[in-house]
Amino acid sequence: MMSKITKTLSVAALAASVLCLSPATPASAQEIQITGPLAGAPAVRRLRQHRVGRVQIEIPTVGYTLQDEFARSLMVGLGAHVHFTDFLGIGVWGAMANFADAFQINTDLTSQVMANGQTTDRNRLSMPSNEGFGDQVARMLGLASVHLIFAPLRGKLALFQGAFADTDFWILAGFTAAFVSERADVDGRPREREVEPICNRDSAECVASQRERAVRFAPAPMIGVGLNIYFNEFLGMTLQWRAFPFDMNPAGTDESGLGPDGAAGSGFPDRRIDAQDQRFYFHHMMNIGFVVNLPPEIQISD
Repeated sequence: MMSKITKTLSVAALAASVLCLSPATPASAQEIQITGPLAGAPAVRRLRQHRVGRVQIEIPTVGYTLQDEFARSLMVGLGAHVHFTDFLGIGVWGAMANFADAFQINTDLTSQVMANGQTTDRNRLSMPSNEGFGDQVARMLGLASVHLIFAPLRGKLALFQGAFADTDFWILAGFTAAFVSERADVDGRPREREVEPICNRDSAECVASQRERAVRFAPAPMIGVGLNIYFNEFLGMTLQWRAFPFDMNPAGTDESGLGPDGAAGSGFPDRRIDAQDQRFYFHHMMNIGFVVNLPPEIQISD
């Protein structure tokens, strides 16, 4: 038994010494990658490129603002994108709110204030009458933006496991110009030859201030994401989410002011409604629209 064990160990030691003395052979995987039949081949063949060298027109887009406190907006607009490559382009987009403010969409909070709000001497400037509260809340009139659009993902979408449509996911970033209608500035402090401010009493001038409006231009950054679904080479559909923050006074109320030391917010209430009462407000909206691609034919890669 000891003799067999000794012979086995000797053979194992001899094999190990042979392996150690043999020259190392280089890995051949890299050589196969370079010299194989797929060397230099693109990642995808016959890729249907819906964007490169084309103009995508979004007509129309229909959207709705989200998470507004006092007034919502139905946005109808159009846009266009020019694509330098299949994943990068530049675009413009514009939308009109509530058909040029032809109608108003109040939130439930605004309806509750109009029905149950109480006007007192303390809040008379902020709400001269509860019935007219809907006239003083801020409303959006329209948007216009210019942006870069980046489409990093593309593929196919299966509909009911029978129909397939090309699709791509995109991201945009740029700048927008928001047009906002707000309650006009009101100075409720005592004037010359007046012993008290106009809204310290139930005056017609104070109540009329609810209906006075001022249109303001508010520049803001804009970000968004979306999904394009292509029915064919010419037509498609787009689903979008956009967000754009800017300062506004959504309720048209006295929220803050400059105090004696000149610091904003330290003078509340300052008995004035002006730009000092605006606060940072993040707007969200969802859009759906049709896409028309020009020229009608897509490019197909090798």
